[in-house]
Amino acid sequence: MAKIPSTNATRLLRQHGIAYSEHLYRYEEKGGTAVSARELAVPEHAVIKTLVFEDDQRRPFIILMHGDRQVSTKELARQIGARSVAPCKPEVADRHSGYQVGGTSPFGTKKAMPVYVEASVFDLDRIWINGGSKGFLLALAPSVLIELLAATAVRVGLEG
Repeated sequence: MAKIPSTNATRLLRQHGIAYSEHLYRYEEKGGTAVSARELAVPEHAVIKTLVFEDDQRRPFIILMHGDRQVSTKELARQIGARSVAPCKPEVADRHSGYQVGGTSPFGTKKAMPVYVEASVFDLDRIWINGGSKGFLLALAPSVLIELLAATAVRVGLEG
């Protein structure tokens, strides 16, 4: 069995006394949330992807979205007051977050960034979110996103 990694994300959660559980799974390159949901036998809707975006001024931010939904960039830009937004290139996202794409956690990022979260995530009892390493998710209450990250709710999810 693989060893549970200690990451900036888990250290931050422990430091703040946040309750969470750790879940390892067999990571597949380009497999996304469908793979982690299948491997952990949880609904893909409850697996939350951490995406690093930037606005038209090249300011980075994080958007947290259900695994089975896409982000409406047009609606996201409108809701955060930007002219446009786009995902960062993987190497740029890695620099901002301090994590590798595929293992990006919103917790313990290298650079402090605003965090936006699809509002319906807060309707879930528990979410599975990246713990800072490929093949490693943390299960926790979605309220932690507000408590620890001061996340702002947005409604920008698209089916599929």
